[in-house]
Amino acid sequence: MNEIRPIQISRSTAETRIQLELNLLGEGKADIKTGIGFLDHMLTLWAVHGLFDLSIQAVGDLHVDFHHTVEDIGICLGQAFRKAVGTAAGMRRYGHFSLPMDEALAHVYVDVSNRPYLVFNCAFSVNRIGEFDVELIEEFLRAFVLHSGLTLHVQVEYGKNGHHMVEAVFKAMARALSLAVSPEPRLQNRVFSSKGVL
Repeated sequence: MNEIRPIQISRSTAETRIQLELNLLGEGKADIKTGIGFLDHMLTLWAVHGLFDLSIQAVGDLHVDFHHTVEDIGICLGQAFRKAVGTAAGMRRYGHFSLPMDEALAHVYVDVSNRPYLVFNCAFSVNRIGEFDVELIEEFLRAFVLHSGLTLHVQVEYGKNGHHMVEAVFKAMARALSLAVSPEPRLQNRVFSSKGVL
């Protein structure tokens, strides 16, 4: 199987400075400091439930709003994911997971396809969670998808509590991605595609 390896990403712009480390074959260790408490919480859940080791140290122009920091972290995480999977040889490629979080239910489907595409079908019950604009979840996922090369479909089927709905998305995404990058022994070192490459 293609060796998944730990990846380090740095990004520095006039708006943000980000240092990110990702190990997809980790133990669920998280050290997240973005300056945005709710995002720290969601990314910690993503690492824990995907069994990914994730470290993010980010400084952004939060006095403007959270948009630049959220989007740029999505970019960095996507770049790290793409580098970590390499050619995707030997991995299952597809993953899906449905996850209940109290009264909320989220479904996430993923294809490590090298064809970035996001379908986002989430009608969250609130516009803000604390100081966090919930519309930034879609912006984060779009940046992540474009830079990881993933096809990602996300649906919240129902829910009442906005925090629970978003949390269900991040946990389900973590489990779906963990399945997608897991080894398929029968493939040996081949890519799971009739074309031979992604």
